[in-house]
Amino acid sequence: MDNEELYRQTMALWGEQAQYDQAVEECAELCAALMHYRREKVAPQQVIDELADVTLMIGQLTWMFGADRVGEAVERKRAKLEQLMAKESSKKG
Repeated sequence: MDNEELYRQTMALWGEQAQYDQAVEECAELCAALMHYRREKVAPQQVIDELADVTLMIGQLTWMFGADRVGEAVERKRAKLEQLMAKESSKKG
């Protein structure tokens, strides 16, 4: 099954609101795993597993909101990050 079919099936089974809630939950679990990892309370694999869950939810949300629209926003944010990095580099350099 490809990702698009997976996303369609999750929407059909659980609905849009549940997928928003699931995305929030997965992001919170990743945040918690990262904090625990920083304090050496969990192994890297736990962070990787949570990152995988978030990656799947990002794919689902991207599909739900439209890959083109998300891609455009990513490009805008990337350009902003590059400008910020250039500004910071010039301060150090």
